[in-house]
Amino acid sequence: MNALNVIRITDLFSYWVGKAFAWLILALTFVVSIEVFKRYILNAPTAWIFDFNNMLYGTLFMMCGAYTLAAGGHVRADFVYIYMKPRGQAALDLALYLLFFLPGILGLIYAGYDYASISWRIHETSTVTAEGPPVYPFKTVIPVAGILVMLQGLAEIVRCVVCLKTGQWPARLEDVEEIDVIQTQLGHSEYVDEESRRIAMEGAHAIDDAARHRSAVEHKNP
Repeated sequence: MNALNVIRITDLFSYWVGKAFAWLILALTFVVSIEVFKRYILNAPTAWIFDFNNMLYGTLFMMCGAYTLAAGGHVRADFVYIYMKPRGQAALDLALYLLFFLPGILGLIYAGYDYASISWRIHETSTVTAEGPPVYPFKTVIPVAGILVMLQGLAEIVRCVVCLKTGQWPARLEDVEEIDVIQTQLGHSEYVDEESRRIAMEGAHAIDDAARHRSAVEHKNP
């Protein structure tokens, strides 16, 4: 199995996990809507719903971390980065992964495992609200999410090494983006002519490229 296959398989796995847990947003919306109805219409609020909402959102946030890393969606200060050539970007990314990412995520996994194991041992419940729900399943998400992000991070390190060798970034998996929504909306609009649509899409693509840390130098000199 070559490096590109390792990257692709890891990306696919991270994408699958992220998309699966993204459905929690529907569960969170449903729970909040029901609670609003109970609280303000029936005057019968649920004591533990605040904790449950936090657990749902926290699980969604953590379990989609590897997906976001695979999609190159994490925030970074790119005011210098985008003007570097791909090999320069890869060298900088590799150094940051080795110096900060690996120790940080290892610490997260270690601490998260400790938190989860203690929580399971004592069958911990929340003390934030009355009738607090069990929190040990939620705390288990911490090390699990850390392991998933670590796996994707190792794939990103391999991606950096491939770029250092070839001078080109390996392609990422395609997914529906905000720019696709813009294109669909413009395509169905009766009030936008073809020239305006083309200019708007070119501007949107330029912003999207910069946001995804593609080299400005590479775009100017392909």
